[in-house]
Amino acid sequence: MTAATHSPLFPQVPAVPDSADAVLEGLDPEQREVATALRGPVCVLAGAGTGKTRAITHRIAYGVRSGILQPASVLAVTFTNRAAGEMRGRLRQLGAQGVQARTFHSAALRQLQYFWPKAVGGSLPRLVDRKIQLVADAAAGLGTRLDRGELRDVTGEIEWCKVTQTIPADYPYAAAKAGREAPRDPTEIAHLYAAYEDLKRDRAVIDFEDVLLLTVAVLQDRQDIAEQVRAQYQHFVVDEYQDVSPLQQRLLDLWLGDREDLCVVGDASQTIYSFTGATPDHLLDFRARHPGATVVKLVRDYRSTPQVVRLANGLLAQAHGRAADHRLELVSQRPSGPEPGYTEYTDEPAEAEGAARRIRELIDAGVPAAEIAVLFRTNSQSETYEQALADAGVPYQLRGAERFFDRPEVRKAGLALRGAARFGGNDSRLDDVVDLPSQVRAVLSGEGGWTIQPPAGSGAVRERWESLTALVNLAQDLAAARPGATLADFVAELDERAAAQHAPTVQGVTLASLHAAKGLEWDAVFLVGVAEGMLPITYARTDEQIEEERRLLYVGVTRARERLHVSWSLSRSPGGRHNRRPSRFLDGLRPGTTPTVGRSAGSVGGVERGIRGVDATAVPRRAQRTPARCRVCGRTLTDAGEMKLMRCEDCPSDMDEGLYERLREWRAVQAANSGQPDFCVFTDRTLMAIAENRPDSPAELSRIPGVLSRKLRSYGAEVLAICAGQKLDGEIAVD
Repeated sequence: MTAATHSPLFPQVPAVPDSADAVLEGLDPEQREVATALRGPVCVLAGAGTGKTRAITHRIAYGVRSGILQPASVLAVTFTNRAAGEMRGRLRQLGAQGVQARTFHSAALRQLQYFWPKAVGGSLPRLVDRKIQLVADAAAGLGTRLDRGELRDVTGEIEWCKVTQTIPADYPYAAAKAGREAPRDPTEIAHLYAAYEDLKRDRAVIDFEDVLLLTVAVLQDRQDIAEQVRAQYQHFVVDEYQDVSPLQQRLLDLWLGDREDLCVVGDASQTIYSFTGATPDHLLDFRARHPGATVVKLVRDYRSTPQVVRLANGLLAQAHGRAADHRLELVSQRPSGPEPGYTEYTDEPAEAEGAARRIRELIDAGVPAAEIAVLFRTNSQSETYEQALADAGVPYQLRGAERFFDRPEVRKAGLALRGAARFGGNDSRLDDVVDLPSQVRAVLSGEGGWTIQPPAGSGAVRERWESLTALVNLAQDLAAARPGATLADFVAELDERAAAQHAPTVQGVTLASLHAAKGLEWDAVFLVGVAEGMLPITYARTDEQIEEERRLLYVGVTRARERLHVSWSLSRSPGGRHNRRPSRFLDGLRPGTTPTVGRSAGSVGGVERGIRGVDATAVPRRAQRTPARCRVCGRTLTDAGEMKLMRCEDCPSDMDEGLYERLREWRAVQAANSGQPDFCVFTDRTLMAIAENRPDSPAELSRIPGVLSRKLRSYGAEVLAICAGQKLDGEIAVD
């Protein structure tokens, strides 16, 4: 088995444009509109592969090179270190040095570290990289036992609470309102969340989300500090705006103040992180909040062939919901390519073997392994494909696993290389080697056990070899780009990359989840496991969850430049029952299925200019929610539990006890049938509210907090029948 040939990691850098006008050369009409719209609010709706990063980096560079924007006054914000690093690199190539391109957290942490002594005093508390151990300790302090899966899920709920600015006491109500399926009783999670916050204070540490929360608090409480930040940053660009959480939007509002020099870029059809608190509402409501905004729509797809784009458009044509109402109709700018392939297999191992066989054929035909990806819904699916690729002699890399520079073998290799760079004259392994690649190979062979030939099989041994091989390849490319580079130069390069989490490319087929594939692209993509129960995933039950699963598949499709293959299997294991069927999302799109009635075409490219000088207060806005008041004494309610009951806790209840017991018994049956906890049907508080109000119509039932529209559709008829005293089929009368 041999590793695929690798592409250069130090590509030839194009010449810096010699003028501001030269920055605009090569942009299409819509991209040029983005680049030249330098004043006031601007919203860029950019479909997959339409060159959004190119448009916004050229916008910043054009503003800087023309003297309209001062580099130090611009803050470009994105969501990953990789994207921020790519943006900084492009800006340097365009002659716009000095512009800050950071993630929300990086920008906030920098400000917090600078202003903490002035705002609070002393040094900033230590930032913990991972909160899961703290959650485990908090649970232990409460006497609660959590297995590994529950620990991960509870940690996720705490993160969701913090980015949606939900305090522990409000979690049960907020989770029910958002339709979240809590991994434990919501009240128990609220207690765990509170204990976690107490433990952090006791240990004088903060977590990732605290960085944003504390920065917001400082900017809100200290007007002088807020003004100092606003004097520094006067122009903002936010990428992937569909992924902004309420907390990030609050921070952005504080950065802006009363100004409108803001450019946002996003695509509601690529919203796939709602489970983390991300929402496309800020993007979709941008024009309502900024009536004078210029809206530019990018729909020219430079990434994918017409065949791939046709499938992507077809997926969204069947979508529903608010994001679908604002979808963009992509128009491919590439030559024609092969039609997407569809294959049905008897079982998962056969599907993996089939994908590996096709990938081996592509590599033998000259397609680099690094330009091929296998994408799946969950990380648990990767093991079967790892083994199949190893058996076929295909190198691979796992994306979304441990960060490259945090891997033990990479850390150990870095120490060995640093020692050799410092004391190499005394290292006998380096006596007969003079060029940089040979020196790196010699050090890694001795300390890390690296070999020229890859090990047989898959798993940890293979991953370790691939990591060290990536370092060898990086040394080869550095030597080619800088012939006089030394081992010390190589170590400095590694340090710089580690600081920016800019990992070298591991030369193999990429195995990744659909979530981890966001923002990436390959010549050939294999979408595997596209079956009911996996896409959409089993636990996606609401309309909103189903639509997010559709968008996840859309993201997967739009990662492919030329070749796309979609597959599914009828059973999990050989000899198993063939009880699976292809994903409903493929109905009408794959050969042999009946086309469904599609929606009207999505938005086309173009520019919509806002009306300057319009008073935002004159624009109709959504009705504000009126305060909740106790229906007994009239007091304003603030407690989530009291709001659900629509009365104070100590006000007299007129609950029908018999009705309440019937509702509890009915709920137990519903929960057992759906395989979920009782509270996922209705919480006790909601049942109490129903038993107190005794609604006799869908409208009255819908006004009870906790009865969401989807629950009204699912359970409304039976709940109203019980309230009316009717006996349901199979129900035993209760005296």
